[in-house]
Amino acid sequence: MAQVKSTIRYCDLNREVSVEKPGLSILEYSIINKIPHLHECGGHGLCTTCRIRVIDGAENLSSPTKQEIETAKKRNWDPSIRLGCQTKLKHNQVALERLLWTSAEISNLQLETIPFGIGDELELAFLFCDMRNFTPLANQHSNFDLAHMLNRFFSTLGDPVFMNNGIIYQYAGDEIVALFGTDKCSKTKMCSNAARAALGMLYALERLNKWELKEFNANFEVGIGLHFGKAFVGNIGHSRHKQFAVIGDSVNVTSRIQGKNKELKTNLLASESFYKNLPEGIFDIGKISTEALKGKDELIAVYEILRYTNPDVSFGVQSTLNVLLKNEEHFATNFYAKVFERAPSVKKLFQENMTEQGKMLTHMLRGIIYGLSRPEHLKLGLRSLGEQHKLYGVKHEHYLLIKEIIYESIQEELGAAFTPDIAKAWDTALDIIIDAMDA
Repeated sequence: MAQVKSTIRYCDLNREVSVEKPGLSILEYSIINKIPHLHECGGHGLCTTCRIRVIDGAENLSSPTKQEIETAKKRNWDPSIRLGCQTKLKHNQVALERLLWTSAEISNLQLETIPFGIGDELELAFLFCDMRNFTPLANQHSNFDLAHMLNRFFSTLGDPVFMNNGIIYQYAGDEIVALFGTDKCSKTKMCSNAARAALGMLYALERLNKWELKEFNANFEVGIGLHFGKAFVGNIGHSRHKQFAVIGDSVNVTSRIQGKNKELKTNLLASESFYKNLPEGIFDIGKISTEALKGKDELIAVYEILRYTNPDVSFGVQSTLNVLLKNEEHFATNFYAKVFERAPSVKKLFQENMTEQGKMLTHMLRGIIYGLSRPEHLKLGLRSLGEQHKLYGVKHEHYLLIKEIIYESIQEELGAAFTPDIAKAWDTALDIIIDAMDA
């Protein structure tokens, strides 16, 4: 009787790959076959980003490990969800789908650890971003154009939140409400992440107005409020239909701080409780004012955050990432052309399908930049990535060349946006990445 051929079918890609030697993990087969598969922690079962849903053939997979069982219970998974890095193919066929496709989805995974039906009271950093001139825009444009502009607005300004481990709680009309700290990180970290996201939103808005909305003759303006305080975070509603909710006075305070931007003619205001949790001297501060907030008896001090006092590495690379990878195929093609021109001998390390190789490069680069806000996972991920490249034959001298070429490629792609501060940020970030991979 002929032996059944072992295969993995990726239903979300409508693609099937052959497995010559069963026994490796699903994640390892994805990497071998150049299939983008998120694994921020490098396959150590900690970040859960490599999760898959088994559609068919569960009996052909290894049994869940103790780590998987504990993770599934903590995150309330159904039995069809497995960790790609822990699940091995024993024999025959399996059909599955990857459950996370983009790095922007990762920060939302924090909510799985909040007790379902019970919730938790947490200290959080809150961000409210409100569009200033929505009503005139609505009167000037068709509903179709307005919907397009709002989608670009929410997508562009949402990226800095996700890059800094934040969660978008809701879109309230033309307002974005975001949370930082549901992963129970330190006060300093959650407030630093929120401030970086806020400045990133202002930077992204400037680019959006200048380039993407130019044809609509639209110019979006925003006010952003930041606050630190306690709130209940959990699921509220009928026992058969509960929704995620954040309840507490801190939510209202943040909204009212945001509203003070109009009176003070500012763009970004933070409460004193938020400001005191930031590292000292990291930001240039403009106006400092004591304000009365609606519904509050006591006055509250607010601080205008202008910019970083010194260049911030994460902010620098985050703020240019989407511009850099706007045309991912062009960036990857240019990068590999330089590599093969200067080091023809390394071409043998790559498979023939350079299109897929290019997709893996930009997928990896985007994932690393998003992972800067989760260094505990990123360090493990980079170390594992380095081990994979050693198996491919990549050596220390190759890394030195790679850094030089990727830096040049970034400079060419960004053009005038490659300012001295951005150059320094990318240079430092590339050193961090390469040093971890080449350890």
